[in-house]
Amino acid sequence: MIQRIQTVYLILAFLVTSVLLLFIPIWTLSDGKLFYFNQDPIYTVIVGLSTMLTVVSIISYKKRQNQFVMNRLNIILNLILLGLFVYRSLNLSGEALAVSEKGIGMFLPIVAIVLLVLANKAIKKDEDLVKSVDRLR
Repeated sequence: MIQRIQTVYLILAFLVTSVLLLFIPIWTLSDGKLFYFNQDPIYTVIVGLSTMLTVVSIISYKKRQNQFVMNRLNIILNLILLGLFVYRSLNLSGEALAVSEKGIGMFLPIVAIVLLVLANKAIKKDEDLVKSVDRLR
């Protein structure tokens, strides 16, 4: 259901994890080359899983509990991705003479995590509303 706010949050998280990571570099290496996430297979797999979980979560709007669990798994995947970005950026080779620039692409998992947390908060609110209506019957 597109009219639910959590679906809007999930669509924005989908855009951040899939589309923006394709076009925004994670960092610029010391020799001036741009580094995108798809240049490393580990990043590609994690972003692919995150994108797939977001799409499945959007599709399963009738099962709020499953949607909630998928979003939590997606948050964990994005935290792993962020950890790998930070680890890789701190251990870049050739950093003695020239310092590489960290790009805004490194912070996109943080944006995705915030959107997924907001979606989970809205899902919890919907679930509480349904439970309160069931109690009245």
